[in-house]
Amino acid sequence: MTVRRIVPDVHVGSEKDMATSRDFYGLLGFEEVMHLGWVMTLASPSNPTAQISFFTEERTAPVVPDLSVEVEDVEAVYEQVLASGAEVVRELREEEWGVRRFFVRDPNGRVVNVLEHRT
Repeated sequence: MTVRRIVPDVHVGSEKDMATSRDFYGLLGFEEVMHLGWVMTLASPSNPTAQISFFTEERTAPVVPDLSVEVEDVEAVYEQVLASGAEVVRELREEEWGVRRFFVRDPNGRVVNVLEHRT
């Protein structure tokens, strides 16, 4: 299994909080690379896999995840997770913005968004 990147996901209260976070993390060299209104991702221009996302809500799932893990083959990982008996919080599905993903709860209670970008 290949992990492409790991992104911390931060739940914020409002779009104003997103803007404040963007300004703060901009001081550390991050730039906005995606903004859908309810989710914004910042990345390092020199290392684009170094990212952080901010959510006001989760539009297609029951909870805001704590972190996202991009993998090479999300279907294979989903099958392994199902076979393990881990709690799937949201089933595998295709999103309109070009990712296929599911949510699983880790042993510490954190929700992990496991995804693959579709090309």
